[in-house]
Amino acid sequence: MARLAKMAFDGKDLRPMWRNLIAKLLDGTAEAGEGLDLSLIAQLLGDKQAGLAIQHEVLASHQLFRSPCPVRRPRLRVLALAAATDMGSNTPIEFLLEDSGIELMTLYVIPEVELPVPLPEHDIAIVIASDSEDCRDALRKIDGAVSRWPRPLLNPPELIGNMDRDKLHRLLDGIDGLEIPATIAIAREQMADVSSSVLALAEIAAELAFPVIVRPRGSHAGAGLAKLDDRAALARYLEQRQEQEFFISRFVDYSGADGLFRKYRVVFVDGRPYACHMAIAERWDIWYLNAGMSDSAAKRLEEETFMRTFDIGFARRHQTALTGLADRVGLDYFIVDCAETKSGSLLIFEADNTAIVHNMDPPDVFPYKPPQMRKIFDAFADMLDIRARLGRERAA
Repeated sequence: MARLAKMAFDGKDLRPMWRNLIAKLLDGTAEAGEGLDLSLIAQLLGDKQAGLAIQHEVLASHQLFRSPCPVRRPRLRVLALAAATDMGSNTPIEFLLEDSGIELMTLYVIPEVELPVPLPEHDIAIVIASDSEDCRDALRKIDGAVSRWPRPLLNPPELIGNMDRDKLHRLLDGIDGLEIPATIAIAREQMADVSSSVLALAEIAAELAFPVIVRPRGSHAGAGLAKLDDRAALARYLEQRQEQEFFISRFVDYSGADGLFRKYRVVFVDGRPYACHMAIAERWDIWYLNAGMSDSAAKRLEEETFMRTFDIGFARRHQTALTGLADRVGLDYFIVDCAETKSGSLLIFEADNTAIVHNMDPPDVFPYKPPQMRKIFDAFADMLDIRARLGRERAA
């Protein structure tokens, strides 16, 4: 995945590879791993439905895959437990393990097939499936085997299940210095009643009032995300959407004194936070790719300062909130997208175990990023080493 994603990120044409793999698939010479590559390429080319259909066919006969390892004698064997889902709903762990000398095996846990007995040989396992609806069966199946798992198992399913948007605010409520608006599940009928004045937002939840943030339940990467300022805007939104269930929350204006919005991605490895990136834009709905960071030297300088001073700046400023967040979430590895409110609190947008952490940005434009990403990758590999060693010591 890491290699294919990097090719797509760099603007390489994946269609020749697609045609070559399709030909091998049609003449019966494609291996199972090439079938998964074909599934990923289809998704990277924008055809998610075809990608998932190919993945389904491949996983019907093969569930265990080994990623290429650059060394003959890996320092560690990691078993990643994945779900049959789109490429954004499993932790992109290959990015974290690039050049680590660690062997990665991925076991897809699917409803039709029980977990293998015995399990593949490994030193440590980690659940990389997300809390999304199409991963729930996989999480339940893994959870049923946790008590008898022969090796240390990181990111246990019961904790991943707390990351859903309507659960996270309850989990984090009350942490000093942290703000997270309640995310409330709402049916289309209720939204229609609000838009026609039959129902008031406060009748759904006391804290709700316009403007609000709305998104379809189960959506990712900002699909269907909108800020709605009044009932008329809500009515127009419903005219454009076909979904039946949504999430709604109050809007928090997190713009700075200069009118710009700043959104941070922070990675937690073994309870410790690390800076991943910072996006700056005039719009509230920021993603790194729409913030124009590569076009602005001033923005990049601010991001570089954020990274270089993270431990003595951002992390110290929000130490209480970050510590409370790590303790409540409890996962060995997870990611948070956040901001700072006008009052100085840490504003949490979302937390999950699958947001992408990568080193694909061009180093000539972002020379400060490779060292920071290397710090995160090394911390992740060190955590695996330490946990595997502790597991061996307990077993002995």
